Amino acid sequence: MDGLTVFGLFAVSAMLVTYALEDRSRWFVLAFAGACALGSAYGFLQGAWPFGVVEAIWALVAVRRWSRLPGL
Repeated sequence: MDGLTVFGLFAVSAMLVTYALEDRSRWFVLAFAGACALGSAYGFLQGAWPFGVVEAIWALVAVRRWSRLPGL
């Protein structure tokens, strides 16, 4: 595996884990947003720009959701 593949595997794995843990803490919602941003970067770096765009949108949606959760 090359470095880009390892980066993509990390990003997608982080998305999965943080999404599964979102009910435990609002900070996992923010972590999910960060993981989506990493997934977006991976998409653009590998040349799959539609994936990069969709992941960037998911990151923005997650940040907005995090900002509306109680406890800020």
